[in-house]
Amino acid sequence: MKIIAIGRNYAEHIEELNNEQPSSPVVFLKPDTALLKNNAPFYHPEFSKNIHHEAELVLKVSKEGKYIQKQFSHRYFDEIGIGIDFTARDLQDQCKSKGLPWEIAKAFNNSAPIGGFLPVSEFKDLSDIDFHLLINGELRQKGNTSMMLFDFDSIIAYVSQFFTLKKGDLIFTGTPAGVGKVSIGDHLEGFIGDKKLLDFEVK
Repeated sequence: MKIIAIGRNYAEHIEELNNEQPSSPVVFLKPDTALLKNNAPFYHPEFSKNIHHEAELVLKVSKEGKYIQKQFSHRYFDEIGIGIDFTARDLQDQCKSKGLPWEIAKAFNNSAPIGGFLPVSEFKDLSDIDFHLLINGELRQKGNTSMMLFDFDSIIAYVSQFFTLKKGDLIFTGTPAGVGKVSIGDHLEGFIGDKKLLDFEVK
């Protein structure tokens, strides 16, 4: 199982980090050791003083495929959930300033909490899915798939050119604006629509 993640997929988030808007999806990977399941607590790592939350919709791959054409992409995922792409922003900034890869800022242990998943059949329109993140009961991030630069089908078609997708793989599809620092004691709750699918604490 692998985790494929998409960066810079919401224009307002690109602006808040002063990044350039990409012409194709920005792709990075997280190892399976990044997964944090079952609402287990996230233990703030000692190597960073600036861990940011990035709430994202997550696709669960349902069958193997590569070089998938966009018109067939919908056949390759059957569930949608919500997760957090935790980012050690201080480490990322250090790496980027030196022109170095920044996996250590994205792929560290437990950097990918995931919640429950909903079957695709529950959604009337995949281009109009609301999701949001509360921290300590306060709205921090709110997004809708209509705001994505690259929709689900485009993402599947693009990444499958480079990586064979296998059943059970997870694809994090990008975060909307509102990312920010988490602290020990914070309580994070992730929702798709009005359904709470993720609920954990930072310790």
